[in-house]
Amino acid sequence: MTIELRHFRCFLAIADTLSVTRAAERLHLSQPAVSRALRQLEQETGTRLADRSTHHLALTPEGRAFRVRAEAAVTAFDDALAHTRPAPRPLLLGHAWSAAGPYTTPLLRRWHERHPGTPLELRRIDDRTAGLLRGDVDAALLRGDLQDEGLLADLLGTEPRVAALPADDPLAQRRSLILADLAGRTLALNTVSGVTTPDQWPADARPAGTVPITNTDDWLAAIAAGRCFGVTSSATADIHPHHGVRYVPLRGAPAVPVHLVRRAGPGHPAVPDLVALAHEVFGEAP
Repeated sequence: MTIELRHFRCFLAIADTLSVTRAAERLHLSQPAVSRALRQLEQETGTRLADRSTHHLALTPEGRAFRVRAEAAVTAFDDALAHTRPAPRPLLLGHAWSAAGPYTTPLLRRWHERHPGTPLELRRIDDRTAGLLRGDVDAALLRGDLQDEGLLADLLGTEPRVAALPADDPLAQRRSLILADLAGRTLALNTVSGVTTPDQWPADARPAGTVPITNTDDWLAAIAAGRCFGVTSSATADIHPHHGVRYVPLRGAPAVPVHLVRRAGPGHPAVPDLVALAHEVFGEAP
């Protein structure tokens, strides 16, 4: 027979774990297949590479010397292929504002640890679906109720609402507010991706008017300037602190659902892994 790369990989896995069982688990092979590869390698080299007993496995002196040469051979092979393989396509995760709130950093860090070969990149896109329907991203973190057909959504959790007020506003000093406390004022209304409308107020205690805004930066600037107030989810307070804006919890206001959304049909092969990880991270305390 001819020695193949798989024989080297099986031997190196055995050398690392000192166990045929654990080597098979690492390589996702059966134990007989790994044992057979080691036996074939020993037959071809004419050298006993490992001492095996029922409860023990150890490399022979010849096996330890052969390990150094096998590692060099496998490394050289992998390096040669690395220059011919195309770079992995990043997994693009869109959001219109606040990403995953306090879960953003844990999500990105844990993804990098578990999937180092597939970069996960955030894209803030001021669009109702954060670029998902346009095909600019592979998945998106979206808040509020979803109306678009052809999208698959996983509910990750909900976020309480907060009022965003100019820092020097008397109401900004309160420990909490209700929607009626804000009646008669001007509401900063994100007309592109916002989740707050005047209809959420009692009919007899609605805002006096609205200021149309199309993105979070302008929304914060208008509030800090004293032109208006805003209502958003708690994630905005986590991701967008502002020296001129004070966030105050809103009692009795409906929570904001957070979804991880992707298009129906074929997509980036890593999207299912992202869905699973997002559920895991959101299931823990931030």
